[in-house]
Amino acid sequence: MRRDNNLEKNRFKNFSAEKKLDLSIQLRNSAFELKKAALKEFHPSWSDGKVNEEVRKIFLYART
Repeated sequence: MRRDNNLEKNRFKNFSAEKKLDLSIQLRNSAFELKKAALKEFHPSWSDGKVNEEVRKIFLYART
């Protein structure tokens, strides 16, 4: 198991800065989409604008 972990570390270590930035943006976007889906599930009456605003606030203030 430890060897696999080292392989992962080395793989990311060799990525260019551009690739690392691209991956971080993809992760952020995925997190936003997951949070939006959760809020829509909990608050089905909210408009898309309201959901988007709440997601923005949650990530801006790092709330859960």
